[in-house]
Amino acid sequence: MNFKLPTLFSAVAIFAFTTNVFAQESPKYSYTEAFKPLFYPQSGTETRSASGQPGHKYWQNSADYQLNVSLDENKNEITGTAEIIYTNNSPDLLSFLWLQLDQNLFAKDSRGNALIPLSGSRNGAKGQDFDGGYRIKSVKYDGKDVKYTVTDTRMQIDLPNDLKANGGVAKLKIEYSFLSPKYGSDRMGIEDTKNGKIFTMAQWYPRMCVYDDILGWNTTPYLGASEFFLEYGTLSANITVPANHYVVASGELLNEKEVYSKEEISRWNQARTSEKTVMIRPESELGKNTKSGTKTWKFKIEKSRDFAWASSTAFILDAARINLPSGKKSLAISAYPVESAGEKAWGRSTEYTKASIEHYSGKWFEYPYPAATNVAGNEGGMEYPGIVFCHMNSKGEGLWGVTDHEFGHTWFPMIVGSNERLFAWMDEGFNTFINELSTEAFNKGEYHRKQNIAQMGAYVLNDSFEPVMVGPDNMKERSIGVLAYFKPGLGLGVLRESVLGPEKFDKAFKTYINRWAYKHPTPWDFFHTIENVSGEELNWFWRGWFMNKWKIDQAVKNVKPVNGDFKNGAQITVENLGQLPMPTTVEVKFKDGTTEVVKLPVEVWKRNTEWTFQIDSTKEVTQVKLDPQSTVPDVNAKNNVWPGN
Repeated sequence: MNFKLPTLFSAVAIFAFTTNVFAQESPKYSYTEAFKPLFYPQSGTETRSASGQPGHKYWQNSADYQLNVSLDENKNEITGTAEIIYTNNSPDLLSFLWLQLDQNLFAKDSRGNALIPLSGSRNGAKGQDFDGGYRIKSVKYDGKDVKYTVTDTRMQIDLPNDLKANGGVAKLKIEYSFLSPKYGSDRMGIEDTKNGKIFTMAQWYPRMCVYDDILGWNTTPYLGASEFFLEYGTLSANITVPANHYVVASGELLNEKEVYSKEEISRWNQARTSEKTVMIRPESELGKNTKSGTKTWKFKIEKSRDFAWASSTAFILDAARINLPSGKKSLAISAYPVESAGEKAWGRSTEYTKASIEHYSGKWFEYPYPAATNVAGNEGGMEYPGIVFCHMNSKGEGLWGVTDHEFGHTWFPMIVGSNERLFAWMDEGFNTFINELSTEAFNKGEYHRKQNIAQMGAYVLNDSFEPVMVGPDNMKERSIGVLAYFKPGLGLGVLRESVLGPEKFDKAFKTYINRWAYKHPTPWDFFHTIENVSGEELNWFWRGWFMNKWKIDQAVKNVKPVNGDFKNGAQITVENLGQLPMPTTVEVKFKDGTTEVVKLPVEVWKRNTEWTFQIDSTKEVTQVKLDPQSTVPDVNAKNNVWPGN
């Protein structure tokens, strides 16, 4: 999901001038509170090790889907069947199953629509007046009708017999239909263009809820703001659309000879070996496909938690090869209307997609899917395995940013499958963090702007926001951009640059990804992993940055010449005023223009609120400054410098 942050950065500039207010409101620093032990709610278990890795008896259920769906473009109606093979790998007998019916968000009487304020929202049906939500025709278990109950965005199926533990298999078949919203909570919808409608289809089939060792059934309703938590498996889809449509989807196209012309197939084959973008269906060929009737497109994706697709008569299609570290290849694909064409806009989409996937594959974990498709629709930006939807009006830096962000979600949460419904920061925040490194790497930094982290403290750490650990349905909508995206992303950057160092952080972060690829980590699994791999105690950081709203405020309290003369050296006193301690970097400037940098570890603050150290020098000190590289978001910059102005 994409939240536009330019307004956030302008707000940073405003709040930078109000740092004294925030500093004065900060409670006094307590080292016993910051570093108190017993941070973790429990020790290791058989399923989750205290070291942060899956335990020796870790288990996870799976769900495989055979999806058959038809699109009626005149009615905007989806009709389908979902055949689900659900495997219970848990040690528990299951007497019922829970499924997510996310389209029910768009029913007039949904809980999500009831939460829309008078001022409006990006979530829910956004004021559309239509008969949304699933129409369930039948539900069968092992080929027989079964009792089920629909509650808002969830369905409970009562089983005639308990589903066996440790490998029991349930076979479901659900027949359904729904009318697609034009604007589906900024995640899916329908966009009108001069050459036809663009259908971007997501949350379009009943999906199994996760059953895990943390909560059992995860049945938190879909209210619009929070995203998803899904099981992994193999998903196959037969998508029947008007014959003049072109379809792109998650995974691999299985029947290209049935849906593409020989010339188009030849272009696809050229793209698979090309470093440069190859046109598959150029603008000049729009409108030439006038076939009537329908056509079925067949796709398959493995090791996936979801499936999405898009269909239109209006698509220009282009593609290029993606090079992966193992030597394998994938394919970057873009699908967009003529309104989005041009080298300053979607003409560079495939270039952006290719660069993003190649960077993350080399830096963190190899991209697992046969294609990566960027679709121009009416979404601000939304991610699914192997396919993303970005706004058709995006261009230049904006298109790079949203493309890189949505494909960054391949790693969080498509590969590392955290619970987005509860912990949005574990996908949005982690992704925001890796986006910064990707943007710095892209095309020699074409769109990169170095951030002044120090100026952001007064804004991102102010009291008007809820804690990061609060779920997205439990915070003001205006807070989501900061608390799910910006603050956790900034926090990982601070942890990398100012606490652990890039080498130590990257090793720990990469270990976390590898440990939890295609699994379901919790925040505690992440915290444990980073601490165990880095070898550092970080409970003070997790406690202050994620669990609470602690501020960072360090100051230069005093600078004294030893025995009244700088020729004997200088004693410098720094203090920790904010609740959140940090390693302290002190830059000392001398009258002759030279400098000396002193680094104080965070342990200085384990039993002190202020600390005095001595500079052995014969030169006069003219300035002492904390955080000279501006890498720490301190809420009060004025007390970071001596002499103060």
